[in-house]
Amino acid sequence: MMIPKTRIMDEAAVHRAVARITHEVLERNGGVDGLCVLGIRRRGVPLARMLCENIKRFEGVDIPFGVLDITAKRDDRSDEQKQMASQSEIPCPLHGKHVIIVDDVLFTGRTARAAIETVFGFGRPESLQLVVLIDRGHRELPIRPDYVGKNLPTSRAEAVAVRLAEIDGETAVYIYDV
Repeated sequence: MMIPKTRIMDEAAVHRAVARITHEVLERNGGVDGLCVLGIRRRGVPLARMLCENIKRFEGVDIPFGVLDITAKRDDRSDEQKQMASQSEIPCPLHGKHVIIVDDVLFTGRTARAAIETVFGFGRPESLQLVVLIDRGHRELPIRPDYVGKNLPTSRAEAVAVRLAEIDGETAVYIYDV
């Protein structure tokens, strides 16, 4: 087990970052009309749920929320792993929607690319927007998030771990040495 080097965000900081991102999403999209939020399985899902809960609290509206399983579109999985992939849970037709994809960490861009391909397998949205809690740089693909909780420049000798209460028993962000 890796020992955390530094705690970057505590629970309050994570919630503040997601609240700020929620306001940015609402402002950029002129409200909630046509929005659909999809969390990338695994830690993108609780973050997407937080975003939707904030929208409900700020605007009084429930918006469509779903889960993206990107395993079948990843370029680092075997064919056997891709066949065993569980299914995405898409809450509505995506054609013409403003789809907000949510993930915990943006690093190389490969997960985001797989998420984009997965979304287009379900329809052609009006727009795709990417939310990440942490952007750590080191992109291998020309992918840029629309909304970022925290830019966190790291070395390749470090790992970033987003821990979320419903999965890990605590909410925080840590840097580890690898």
